[in-house]
Amino acid sequence: MKRVFVSLTSILLIAATAIGIISCSDDDNDIYRNLYPNALVTVKPVDANSFYMQLDDNITLKPTNMTSSPYGNREVRALVNFDYVNQDASPYNRAVWVNWIDSILTKPAVPITDLQPSVEYGDDAVEIVRDWVTIAEDGYLTLRFRTLWGLRGRPHSVNLATGVNPDDAYEVEFFHDANGDTPTHYGDAIVAFRLDGLPDTDGKTVKLKLKWKSFSGYRWAEFDYCTGDATIAPNNDMLKMRPAIEIE
Repeated sequence: MKRVFVSLTSILLIAATAIGIISCSDDDNDIYRNLYPNALVTVKPVDANSFYMQLDDNITLKPTNMTSSPYGNREVRALVNFDYVNQDASPYNRAVWVNWIDSILTKPAVPITDLQPSVEYGDDAVEIVRDWVTIAEDGYLTLRFRTLWGLRGRPHSVNLATGVNPDDAYEVEFFHDANGDTPTHYGDAIVAFRLDGLPDTDGKTVKLKLKWKSFSGYRWAEFDYCTGDATIAPNNDMLKMRPAIEIE
């Protein structure tokens, strides 16, 4: 299984390197403004030399300073800092200049086939953070979560399980396995799960119920979910940057 470094600190670091992409502005204020992400997108490759970004369920973005996707033919969720530019966006909605982009660990949800899924997926506690990146949109559930990490510990594993409630196909459960990591400090990470295994809502809005094991017991959160529509967690809880952490 591929290991991926994902943290809020890495978002700032990627702004400095920007994978070779240089901001089009020389203004010092723009440099500070461009340190932080201003959008969460789905990177959608078209072919080897073309891709676009899905900003939400209605708006598509055409990057004018990039041709091929930095992630090859993989569709991934990503944090991005961009500026709108006055250029032809056809066949998409808006043209943008990408200042930097950083992918989020993106993986499919897994159907539960075991009566004791925690044996396979782990039962270590986490907290789901209400934040602008904790959102269900474009066929994905993206989550910012907080847990205990070791200073130089093992990579943690996270999964989203479907089929956990035979009476509700839209109930899902978040599982976290610290893989024996020695806990020393709290840190945050971001992960995105594909929801294509859920039944299509056929244009109706249903409750997507998320369950997870927190440090104070099991907790639930509900999203108004409609296949193809975006719903966001209501509160913003921006925290200090944390050290780089590793999840898979």
